[in-house]
Amino acid sequence: MRFLSSVLIVATLILPCAVFAQPTPPPADLIITHAHVVTMNERREIIEDGAVIIRGSRIIAVGPAALATQFTALKTIDARGALVLPGMINTHTHAAMTVFRGLGDDVPDRLRRFIFPLEKNLMNREFVHWGGLHGVVEMIEGGVTTMVNSYYFEEEFAAVVKKAGMRAVLGQTVINFPAPDASEPYGGLALAKKFASAWRGDPLITPAISPHAPYTVDVEHLRLVATLSAELELPVLIHLAEMTEEMTLLRKEHAMTPVEFLDSVGLLNRRLVAAHCIFVTDSDIALMKSRDAGIAHNMVANIKSAKGVAPALKMFDEGLRVGLGTDGPMSGNTLDLIGQFGYVAKVHKLDRKDRNVMPAIKVVEMATLGGARAIHREADLGSLEPGKLADVIIIDHESTAMVPLFDVYSALVYAASPRDVRTTIIHGRVVMEDRKLLTVDTAEVRAKMRDITRRINAAVAAGLK
Repeated sequence: MRFLSSVLIVATLILPCAVFAQPTPPPADLIITHAHVVTMNERREIIEDGAVIIRGSRIIAVGPAALATQFTALKTIDARGALVLPGMINTHTHAAMTVFRGLGDDVPDRLRRFIFPLEKNLMNREFVHWGGLHGVVEMIEGGVTTMVNSYYFEEEFAAVVKKAGMRAVLGQTVINFPAPDASEPYGGLALAKKFASAWRGDPLITPAISPHAPYTVDVEHLRLVATLSAELELPVLIHLAEMTEEMTLLRKEHAMTPVEFLDSVGLLNRRLVAAHCIFVTDSDIALMKSRDAGIAHNMVANIKSAKGVAPALKMFDEGLRVGLGTDGPMSGNTLDLIGQFGYVAKVHKLDRKDRNVMPAIKVVEMATLGGARAIHREADLGSLEPGKLADVIIIDHESTAMVPLFDVYSALVYAASPRDVRTTIIHGRVVMEDRKLLTVDTAEVRAKMRDITRRINAAVAAGLK
């Protein structure tokens, strides 16, 4: 009996542990908790006290803050009520042009009088490296996690972007005159093939090809671009329906709109991201939708150049793939998307003479999920959902302009600043935390940019026009 009693006592002591033992929480790499989560999912759910759980490069769970207790993680970020959103997507820019930012503003024929001559005489691999890195810093600081960039020396820029930890679609420029990285007209075609081969399959860098525009690339070479794009599954980045002279030229030579012309050479398809699209007709819009092309809406650059207001709202409402872009820093000057938001909302209201159009939620959608659609990456990017890539930003709403916070979308569009972005996470990696970049020596970048500025000033003063 004593033996049996001892067994019962031991069993009584052990049994509760066995019954109430909890399984080991599944591992994660990063937990963001106590966040005001703006998911941008199909239901546009907002979780006022939420958590985002990340393992590797993917989001594995999103839900209330209590969800965080179900996981263990190497790192936890307490958002302290800050806004947590999917990273923004800049669907059109030329980042390395930061070296020329502020030159040629407020003058006529800026492209031919300033941009092309500056690039011809001054742009080189070094300027692309440091100017591009400077642009990357600006975008990361402003909550942009993916960029769509077209320029010269893209293989140099790809290495810079990769080191900084940013995601990018990078297009090697093809143009009908000798370029900074190609001594012969259309030399960018061969460079694009080499670039595509070197970077194919990279998790952050998607190589692309970028014929500059229908007025700077002839029919033969546009068709060669279309063939190369189809063979290598390369995205194509192009300026489209941006210039009045472009419209006149294509009407005269081909009796087509720029959109119809691109379709005739085989470029209007799901691999295309067309920037600007200011002068498009209703039939152009229908054609772009039927071909499943992406559109980059560059409101600030368009209105600064006084070209007009692209019918981006109509395209968006009719189901086209419309994202937001800044254009290059000689056109839109800044590279953050938050600075575009108010213009996108207000100018479309003015254009329609209707304060109800382009509500704030649509602007935020264009910057996130809309950008993902424009590059055909909505399965991976653009919203905070399990299974998607962990591109996440944290935006503080304690700045003077963001208080009080009644409507998240309204605050983001009409009151937020890029300086309100506190933390940027790309591919599951924290690249900026509490406004400090962890992957780039920003002091070195600024020092290099000051040196480059002095050299450009000297060249301009010596007579470069």
